[in-house]
Formats: sequence, structure tokens, C-alpha cells
Amino acid sequence: MTAISPLAPTAFPDLPVIAGVRLASHACGVRYAGRTDLLMVEMDPGTSAAGVFTRSLTASAPVEWCRAAVAKGRARALVVNSGNANAFTGSVGVASVRRTVDSTAALVGCKESEVYIASTGTIGVRLPDEKITAALAEVRAKLKPEAWAEAARAIMTTDTYPKGATRTATIDGVTVTINGIAKGAGMIAPDMATMLSYVFTDANLPAEVLQALLSKGVDRSFNCITVDSDTSTSDTLMLFATGKAGNSPVTDAKDRRLADFRAKLFDLLLDLALQVVKDGEGASKFVTIHVTGAAGKRAARRIGMAIANSPLVKTAIAGEDANWGRVVMAVGKAGERADRDRLCIRMGGVLVADKGEMAAGYDEAPVAAHFKGKDIVIEVDVGIGTGKATVYTCDLTHAYIDINGSYRT
Repeated sequence: MTAISPLAPTAFPDLPVIAGVRLASHACGVRYAGRTDLLMVEMDPGTSAAGVFTRSLTASAPVEWCRAAVAKGRARALVVNSGNANAFTGSVGVASVRRTVDSTAALVGCKESEVYIASTGTIGVRLPDEKITAALAEVRAKLKPEAWAEAARAIMTTDTYPKGATRTATIDGVTVTINGIAKGAGMIAPDMATMLSYVFTDANLPAEVLQALLSKGVDRSFNCITVDSDTSTSDTLMLFATGKAGNSPVTDAKDRRLADFRAKLFDLLLDLALQVVKDGEGASKFVTIHVTGAAGKRAARRIGMAIANSPLVKTAIAGEDANWGRVVMAVGKAGERADRDRLCIRMGGVLVADKGEMAAGYDEAPVAAHFKGKDIVIEVDVGIGTGKATVYTCDLTHAYIDINGSYRT
């Protein structure tokens, strides 16, 4: 296990029990020795489900299963393994998913479409699903409502710490709870999804409302982060609602009664997304990039991502080099409109470039001092319009090469 990221939170949060949700982890030996690599979650009958998934054209067999199953909008069980992605495994991978689904459905006593499967790890290797199915009854016997930290650890691959978050909200005066866990450290550049993340609430909300909220929330969180510009074959984000809080049903995602729940859900999703960036493989610095003055929101995000994904920008930050010329380069290559002679760049709040050249009286000392910290802020105004976006990334260190160069060995 790699040393814990210097950007990690001090502790895993205390996630409360959510009525209708029970979790357990287990060591199956899918790939890892001496650690848990299987998560099972069982949810009460009537639980609704929503999900967003990778747009990769080489999506894994579990993703394809979940994408079809979530159309039914119901959930009773979730089974996740780490160490093997069951991706690019052809018909063998599809059959593997089916065996796990069938075994889980029979054990829980539910429809196959109420079972969700996920796998994360090495691509192109057959998943020994017999190790999973053989352990399901034992895992189910260990289910308990408070096992959130264990659940988050079981889905880790190159992560250095488990990721979790919790919020409370009110719907029509009724208090509801939202808990979420996530995994991710490398192959992080989501495209309408996340790495693996699962969010649970006791709110009484139908699947169509959950789906609308989740799709909106992911656009403001997981789709604003990048570690290395690579989109996984397995990216999955799912939201489950047990309905046990007992609030009056809300059938419109835009209903004002959902204002607090919507805000807290979006905040939780952003929290989880930022934890993923802070665990970026080899990361030593967390980077926030604010882009303003773009032709539109989409243009602003593309410019922000061009900066965030630039190896030259990321290595300069790792080396604590206030090389703002690399930011200029990244803006220019983004493919979006920008006015060179109106371009304005700030680093750590200090104006470094303005009106197409170095800012008058620029002193690099305070910027250099800012780059020695763990939290780096870059602001860019491209001088075209009113579009704005914020994206998040981390630096690129030699440790990223070490981790990925030895990933399969």
C-alpha cells in the first residue's frame, strides 16, 4: 500500500445508519492478499435507484448490466469487487456478471434487475467470479447498518484512504440523511460519471426524481475533476433511496420542497469528488482552477480542463515553479475562443499576466511562496464573454509513474 496522500482528510467521517441499508465487506482473494476486496449492500424492498455511467466505448460488462437494470428504477442489492475490472473480457465477462447477479438475486430473494454489479481493477483479465459467488452467503451473514468505513475500504484499488461523506437535509420538515462512499485515484477524467461512487438516502423519492437530481449534481462535481485525463471503462455513480424517512412523496425534481435536499446532495457529491482528486496517484498538491470570461459555460470548462490536464502545468506545480507561461499555452490549445490581449491570469490571488503580457510590476516572490503550499489556486479570465467554470486537479509527480508503472506487477 502506498503511503497515505498528504492531502487526505484527518479521519473517515462518522456516517450514521440509514434505515433500509445494510453493508458488509469480505476478503475473497480476487487479486489482493490480506485485505478486503468485496462489498455487498442489501437494501429494503421498495428502494428506488438512479445511476450515471461512463461514456467509454469500451465500457465494462458490469457497467452495461447496471445501465440496463437501472432503467427499472428499483434496487435490493449491490455487489462490488476490487482488483479486477471485468472489462474487455468479452462474452466471458458478460457471463461472469450474470452468474453473480443470479446468485445474489436468489440469496436476497429479489428480481435480477434489482441487483447491481461493479468491478474495479485490472482491465482485460478474466474475473474469478466463483470466488465472489462462493462467499456471498458468508458476506450476507455479516451485513450491518453501520459498516460504512469497511465498505469504502473494500472498493479501494490504488486509493491511499477510504472516501466517505454524509449530510442531513429536510423535505417538508422531515429530516433525511444522505451517505456516500467513493473510490478513485488514477484513470480519473469522468465523462458523465465517476470512478465508483455509491450514495444512499432514506428519503422517499421516486427513481425519476433521483435520476434528474443525480444527472444535474454530477455535472457540478465529478465532471469537474481530473487527475490524469483518462476516463475509466468502469466509471459508475449510483444513488439509492429507501424511502424510510417517511417524507411525503415528491414527484418533480424541480419542486421547491427539494431545495434543501438538492443542495445537500450536490454538496456531498462535490465533497466525494474532491476527495478523489486529493488522492490522485502521487499527488502532493490540490489545484483549483477558476475560468471566467469565456464564450459560455462549456467553453469555460474546456479551457479549465485543458489547464488541469496539461502535464507541463501539473509538473510545474509539482516542482513549485510559478511558470504562468504554461497556463497561457494551455488556454491557447483548448480550442475555445480566447483573446490574447485581454487574457488575465492570477496565481494565489496575485496578478501575473494582463492584457497579453506580464503584469506591470509583477513580483514572483508571493506566487512562489503560494506554490510551496498544498492548495494551489489559478484564476484565468479569457476576455470573451460571461461563461465561467471551476475545475479541480492535482499535481503530477514521479510517484504517478512509479504507481502506474508497477500496477500489474
